Amino acid sequence: MNKIVVASDSFKGSVSSMEIAENSELAIHKVFPDCEVIKIPVGDGGEGTLTALVSILKGELVSCTVNGPLLEPVLAQYGIIKDSYTAIIEMAAASGLTLIPQDKRNPMLTSTYGTGELIRDALDKGCRKFLIGVGGSATNDGGTGMLQALGFKFLDTKGEELGYGGQILNEICAIDDTEVLPSVREASFTIACDVNNPLSGSNGAAHVYAHQKGADDQMILELDKGLSRFAKVIKEKFNKDVNSVPGAGAAGGVGGGFLGFLNASLKLGIEVVLDAIEFADLIRGAELIITGEGKLDAQTGMGKTPAGILKVAKKQGIPVIAIGGSVNAVEELNEAGFLSVLPLLPYPVSLEQAMDSEFTLENIRRTIEQQLRVIAHYKA
Repeated sequence: MNKIVVASDSFKGSVSSMEIAENSELAIHKVFPDCEVIKIPVGDGGEGTLTALVSILKGELVSCTVNGPLLEPVLAQYGIIKDSYTAIIEMAAASGLTLIPQDKRNPMLTSTYGTGELIRDALDKGCRKFLIGVGGSATNDGGTGMLQALGFKFLDTKGEELGYGGQILNEICAIDDTEVLPSVREASFTIACDVNNPLSGSNGAAHVYAHQKGADDQMILELDKGLSRFAKVIKEKFNKDVNSVPGAGAAGGVGGGFLGFLNASLKLGIEVVLDAIEFADLIRGAELIITGEGKLDAQTGMGKTPAGILKVAKKQGIPVIAIGGSVNAVEELNEAGFLSVLPLLPYPVSLEQAMDSEFTLENIRRTIEQQLRVIAHYKA
């Protein structure tokens, strides 16, 4: 083989996209020593998206101290692509679930304020285009915290300013946008989502995702009611019906907040990333693409990284192999178009061992080498 592309998502909590690419390259060169290997780190809007885009687009990372989900100081990073005055932000860096201990998770209290502070910092540095990945949030505040950091105020029945977190959603009666930063009006926002949930309802942000963020059943009902109310207030203020828009429920309703207040575009995360790095051009002439994610299952074919890779590859007739720590729904994934779907684990192991980075990288090298040995035999 003359050219193989490796473009995998990270295996969350285990290995990064670039580590996967580098170890795949080692395996490829054991079988095809002269093969050109194109290593492309990618992500679908969640963990790893920032690193992938900054690396490919030759941007720079900026550090900024902001308020975390519980309004405690955290050091977060975002990326700037200077040529296009574009900021790349991972919401999880400032408002992520991993920033809070398990026993303190409570989406009634957690706020997206820190995400707004990252946006504000980038605006101050001249950025006017924003690409924001919203996976992995600890919040369910509809993006109110993020908007508060940009100058929006949320008022109760007495006209008094409300505090922070999902708890304020049921109390919002009016919006004051007189002190919004002027630069906000000049900016454009593209939101990379990996879910298509509406804002509220049985399939909305609270009912589907709030439990994993620390909500009990009663909180979920209150949060869902609050998001529904928030949608009505947005419609009254801006004449926009965001409640049922696919993706409005992403990241605890942040999608809806961006739509209603900032005229954002909500797009499938992996498609945003692949468009930004001009993936179709990078893979031209390749004979094989290797992709993957930590778990391959029926959800993989519904907008996750491997599915996005496959969609672009199909247009150029390039076969795609997918690797994963665990694999389900093999038949469905083959029918979707993957040449093969390969599990990495060589034998039953504990979760701790399965997540071990060295063990994972060893399995990646072994699995890819063995697959390529078969291909080499039939190409000889």
